[in-house]
Amino acid sequence: MSFEVLLIIPLALLLDGLLGDPPTRFHPTAWMGNLIGFALRFRPWGSPAREFMFGLLLTLGGMIFVAAVGFGLQIIALHLPLWAGVLLQAIILKLTLSLRGLDRAAYEVQSALEEENISEARRLLSWHLVSRDTSGLDAAHISAAAIESVAENASDGSIAPLFFFALGGLPFALVYRFLNTADSMLGYHNAALEWLGKFSARLDDVFNWAPARLTGSCIVLASFFARQASGKTAWRILRRDARLTLSPNAGFPMSAMSGALGVELEKIGHYTLGRGLRLCTPDDLARARRSLRIAVGLAALFLTGLDYYVKSR
Repeated sequence: MSFEVLLIIPLALLLDGLLGDPPTRFHPTAWMGNLIGFALRFRPWGSPAREFMFGLLLTLGGMIFVAAVGFGLQIIALHLPLWAGVLLQAIILKLTLSLRGLDRAAYEVQSALEEENISEARRLLSWHLVSRDTSGLDAAHISAAAIESVAENASDGSIAPLFFFALGGLPFALVYRFLNTADSMLGYHNAALEWLGKFSARLDDVFNWAPARLTGSCIVLASFFARQASGKTAWRILRRDARLTLSPNAGFPMSAMSGALGVELEKIGHYTLGRGLRLCTPDDLARARRSLRIAVGLAALFLTGLDYYVKSR
């Protein structure tokens, strides 16, 4: 196996950093969302068993479809000149990532907070990063919610797609992105979606088990490189608080970030990570963004090596 596989993940991250997200009409995540939305026109109502089976078949069918697309693209890449094949795979992999978009969204919230424009910070937080009600949040809780989103989406938006690409190439990366999209659209505890989205939500938990823990570990390691961060505290809070969230995975990167920054992250009425640490400030959000970039870079180094190992066997 030649060393070109060592170029794909770094090139995908470089393209993401340079170009950001493409227009919605060209984004595969939007296409996946449109596919799910179309399928939902035919959903059953009133029977938990039928709703569950429909959600199961929708999720598995979509995963099989995008895996076939990924496999086809990978075959095309293998028949192209070496540089073109690497570039094609990097471009498709880049489309499963959202590192620059996440960093930009957090920066917009940070800027509004620094300008003491609380109403705009609430709006941007709700628009870009969280689904919770932001109308009553003060500056500290806006900063905390944004930091939580940065940490959780470091896994969902960057490290998890890279992890699955390293394991199985483009088919696995696209399967993960479809499953994550299905969960974000269907995985809610309400009357309309409780049973329809149950399968995708549980399967998404399974798929994110390893990436979430890898992300938490990388945030701990990143805290040794990021200014004003504490690696020892990050590890202590990760071990203590990672399982306080309802999600079996989200608590790992969020608690690691809480400890790394030395701040308390509270979702009112749900959990408090890093209890006893100080409240968040906009400067902590800037530090979280720096930790995000370092953590993804560390994960990319590890996963590039894993990718080479898997493909050279």
